[in-house]
Amino acid sequence: MEFAKLSSPSLKDLFVQQLQGMILSGQLPVGAQLPPERVLAEQMQVSRTVVNSGLSELSEQGFLEIRPRQGTCVADYRRRGNLSTLIAIMQYKGGVLGHDEIRSILEVRRALEHLATERAILYASDEALEHLGDALAQLAGADSAVQASEAAFAFQHELALVSGNSIVPLIYYSFKPAVIALWVRFCNLYGVSALVSSTQTLYSFLCARDAQGASQWIDEYLERAISGSRQIY
Repeated sequence: MEFAKLSSPSLKDLFVQQLQGMILSGQLPVGAQLPPERVLAEQMQVSRTVVNSGLSELSEQGFLEIRPRQGTCVADYRRRGNLSTLIAIMQYKGGVLGHDEIRSILEVRRALEHLATERAILYASDEALEHLGDALAQLAGADSAVQASEAAFAFQHELALVSGNSIVPLIYYSFKPAVIALWVRFCNLYGVSALVSSTQTLYSFLCARDAQGASQWIDEYLERAISGSRQIY
């Protein structure tokens, strides 16, 4: 058996994580002006190189706005953010998401599932749908919440792939850590069988190429998770 090498975060990573936390917690509000790099380096006892590279990374993530000759201020990451911003938010506090983030993820997931399902029904071959059934069988055979959640994600990701839209699978995969965490929570609350049943129902609409039935079912089971009888937050 081989064990992976352990490594500590670099000073730049720690710098980025600390400022991300201060921004996401509201300790550094939108519009707040940061001290000059020299002052930050002195206060945090790191080199100016660490500060400069860390600020650049935070700017790329949409958390900061660096203005030449004016300094650096906290940006509205909801307006300037990108996929890196989303990943940072998901990792904030060890991946423990708040109610608003969970609701938002479920709403985005609903939109993606509608798109993937509609396109799969229109364009996926019978063979592709049969292959999707293999992923469902893995889900049905899962014996733990974690295994079921991994299998459910594999089913949904395969559905995105067979939709024929090359971007949807990439977007969906970026949500993997959060989606699996939410499904684990769902299984712990309502049982693995509930996740299996929900996925089987969606698959039956796919095989029947019933776009209307699939659309109604997606709205129904996700609405239960967002604000109905099977809320997961």
